[in-house]
Amino acid sequence: MSDVHGTVEPGFESVREEFATVVANEARDGGAQLAVHHHGRLVVDLWGGDGVDGDSLLGLYSSSKGAMALVTALLVQDGVLDLDRTVASWWPEFAAEGKGEVTLRQLLAHRSGAIGVDGGFSAEELADDRAIAARLAGQRPYWEPGTGHGYHALVIGALVGEVVLRATGRTIRDLFEERVRAPYALDYYLGLPEELEPRFRTALPMLPTPAEQALLAENPIAPDSLMGVAFNFHADPPFDIVAYSNSRAVRAQAPVSAGGVGSARGLSRMYAAVAGELDGRAPLLKPDTLAEVARIHSRGVDLVTGEENAFGLGFVPLATRYPALSAAAVGHSGAPGTQSFADPATGLAYSYARRRFAFAGGPGAAENARLIPVVVEAAANGR
Repeated sequence: MSDVHGTVEPGFESVREEFATVVANEARDGGAQLAVHHHGRLVVDLWGGDGVDGDSLLGLYSSSKGAMALVTALLVQDGVLDLDRTVASWWPEFAAEGKGEVTLRQLLAHRSGAIGVDGGFSAEELADDRAIAARLAGQRPYWEPGTGHGYHALVIGALVGEVVLRATGRTIRDLFEERVRAPYALDYYLGLPEELEPRFRTALPMLPTPAEQALLAENPIAPDSLMGVAFNFHADPPFDIVAYSNSRAVRAQAPVSAGGVGSARGLSRMYAAVAGELDGRAPLLKPDTLAEVARIHSRGVDLVTGEENAFGLGFVPLATRYPALSAAAVGHSGAPGTQSFADPATGLAYSYARRRFAFAGGPGAAENARLIPVVVEAAANGR
């Protein structure tokens, strides 16, 4: 276990052992971090492998959808947003091409069909949520809204963000900073400050694993498929997932679909504020709000990925992936294999972060399926 650094509280030694196995195998090349809070206490704070330490900031891609979902849920809880109101009622331009009846609820459940634009986005546009939203407003949906679901991989943050901006005059990024990141001193950022760039550069470059490179070479994604559109592979040049997070423009402007930067500690602490009391404060989401966003709104074969999955409202209901979790568990994964969640039923908050990709655009890396049951068991035995 010499390659593993950090601390665990008594009772969580088994988590360190399992993480050591992960570092020795899946995460040695590139490194990983693991942080777990239990009833507001940081009980696991580990890192290991090449190129990562406990303070490294990583490009955590779609983990930012969890921050988006949290801000949106807070606005719903405040009565500022109505889930069953149409997107176009805030944003009239969005009604074009048959999208006028799409509700905020459908959008958050990945049911709008607005997964991309004909011809694709430029790299500059993908760093700018307002530019993405402006092009999506006039775009035809790729399926009839409400009839199925498909992962809005690179655009859902821009779509929901435009609704939030029209409704409040504030961006998701600003609201996240004001209501979540700053009050809880989270080491997770929608918009990485320039002065923190050195902590990101210690973790450069973000690169696919050799296995991922081989997988993509053997199974190329057809540019004109729904997955090709959703991941902007039909653009010229096509989307470069590595260049995305390695771009200072993306890190600075933080497109909300996938532009967040942070550490496992930061995301675990964010979800700890959802899972229960933190720093003497009540949970950010009330029980009825949490139940609504955790409730499954889309389930079955994803029209974009072709895989069986499920969505709540912005969040992913993670008991559908990890049976050790309760039905209240919500979170989101990120392309490098990152997985983060809150489980209010057990008071657990968890974040596993990798520097190199396990599967681009997919669910959390396979090692989460081993780590999470060990974490849950240790927490249960420690009550």
